[in-house]
Amino acid sequence: MRPPLLLIIPALILLASCKPDGTKKAAAITPGPVATVPVFSADSAYAYVARQVGFGPRVPGTAAHAACLGWLGIRLKEAGAEVMVQKGSAKLFDGTTMPFHNIIGRFQPLKNNRILLMAHWDSRPFADHDPDPAKRDFPIDGANDGASGVGVLLEIARQLGQQDSPLGVDIILFDLEDYGPPEHKDIEWSEESWCLGSRYWARNPHVTGYSARFGILLDMVGAPDALFSQEEVSRYYAQSVLDKVWAAAAQVGAGRWFSFEKTPQLIDDHRYVNEYAGIPSIDIIHQDPSTESSFTATWHTHNDNLGNISRETLGAVGKVVLSVIYQEK
Repeated sequence: MRPPLLLIIPALILLASCKPDGTKKAAAITPGPVATVPVFSADSAYAYVARQVGFGPRVPGTAAHAACLGWLGIRLKEAGAEVMVQKGSAKLFDGTTMPFHNIIGRFQPLKNNRILLMAHWDSRPFADHDPDPAKRDFPIDGANDGASGVGVLLEIARQLGQQDSPLGVDIILFDLEDYGPPEHKDIEWSEESWCLGSRYWARNPHVTGYSARFGILLDMVGAPDALFSQEEVSRYYAQSVLDKVWAAAAQVGAGRWFSFEKTPQLIDDHRYVNEYAGIPSIDIIHQDPSTESSFTATWHTHNDNLGNISRETLGAVGKVVLSVIYQEK
């Protein structure tokens, strides 16, 4: 993903009407049984992160990327998902064309009411923010930036396979999110170079007419010092989803990771799911306005490795998202 940009979002006018009816009493509603929320395993999520990193950098077009593609499909199938791989190609910043593979796992696919969970599974081909200039042309592990969100979603998938959720759930792992131009070289920056897999899916969903009640994107959710703020695109398109998720965080005792600080908008996958697919979606992402990048100190460096992944942070995020999924009616 890219750091915040000063982009103008057009205002929306929301119209609502209410017509009271004083002639009838509201019928008493008997609350249904509360769904039991499965226990999220932070150790399992960490192991999934470690396995991805073990393939090497998951840069599209490499052997490591191909091997990880197969492994991710197997993990989702083993969890009980109906798995699809959406193939396509996109033009990179240098004018070349690169194939991509969006991986989609569908749980309870016949249910009409659905929740969308997302992460990107590719890793950055450049360490353009590494403090050592000699290392900037080499790809990074992407343990936090990519693998952490996927690791959490794979553990959620494992739980979905053991206990049905009230709504159907789709897990989408986007490809070609992080192949934008290297910032340490004199190459013109363009928004169009980022989030290529999600842009394609948002315009060409895996099911014709696909809709979901809401979407949650996980990106950089594994740092030991992670603090997830309320990012502007998420606030603009999906404030009610932010409210739901942040309330769940407080409910399950994970509130210290979820800040109410308002942070600037990002170029990230949820943006295009909102804008093109019309699904209100939020980004659970670590932002740190005190750093030059606005992200963690490891962002797009070779220090984005397994040594900087926290089981506790993975566990907190997974616990919150599971709570949201299983309490939705």
